[in-house]
Amino acid sequence: MDWFSERVLNNLWDKLMSEKLWETIMTASIKITVILIASWLAVRLGKKFIKKVFLMRMRSPLDHSERRQTTISRLLQSVISYAVYFSAIIAILSILNIKIAGLLAGAGIVGLAIGFGAQSLVKDVITGFFIIFEDQFGVGDYIKINAAEGTVVEIGLRTTKINGATGEQFIIPNGSIGDVVNYSVNNSKIYIDLQMTTDANFERAESIIQKYLNTLPEIHKELVAVPVFLGVQNVKGTEVTIRIAAETLPQQQYGVARTIRRDVTKLFEENNIPMAHPKMMFYGVNGNEEGRSE
Repeated sequence: MDWFSERVLNNLWDKLMSEKLWETIMTASIKITVILIASWLAVRLGKKFIKKVFLMRMRSPLDHSERRQTTISRLLQSVISYAVYFSAIIAILSILNIKIAGLLAGAGIVGLAIGFGAQSLVKDVITGFFIIFEDQFGVGDYIKINAAEGTVVEIGLRTTKINGATGEQFIIPNGSIGDVVNYSVNNSKIYIDLQMTTDANFERAESIIQKYLNTLPEIHKELVAVPVFLGVQNVKGTEVTIRIAAETLPQQQYGVARTIRRDVTKLFEENNIPMAHPKMMFYGVNGNEEGRSE
């Protein structure tokens, strides 16, 4: 080892073992640790504060837009996380004596260059803002966008996330959202068709059904009003189709429909009112009926 190399190593060793260096490292480490802990606490407390404020607003009798409040609450929680952690990164860079102004200037130039090819990102952000501002749909709504159908779990400024009925999750850029079908805004309506035979006593059947329908609102709170018996809708051969209409709270119509079909079928059986069933006819070579099965 020559004289120059030995001198360089000695200088490096002196610097590494210098009390000032380790004092600077310890001070910077403590400051960075404090910043990270403070940022974590700020994000956590900020999210709790926002959640509590919006929870109080949703409980207020003067504010009924629970769906909109939930959407804005989650969006603000995300914004707080981004803002606090970005500020923490800037503070840590300052502690490490990294020139922030130079980085920001460089980032601005790079951002300008990238911006010309990031029109879709800008479109996503602008569309996301108007979706939230106009309250087109919110977290918890059941919607359909193009081929995606399900429950909205998150609305951001760039993307919207939807959970499908079978567990899949759709992540849709806001800029590509076109026509939206929202099933959760208005009350749901459903028509229930049942088949009877032509020799059934329609007056008696109508009386039994109407008496049963009048009892439903007390049992099923999801019903908006008493279901309506619309009467005969179609006659085909020996089958007569009768229809019942019901109005429920959003997305509650399927359970009500299943209950009505089950109960009406049971009432018809108990009162000996014949219901129509599919039939198969068998004919012999000479065209005469040989047998029948149901």
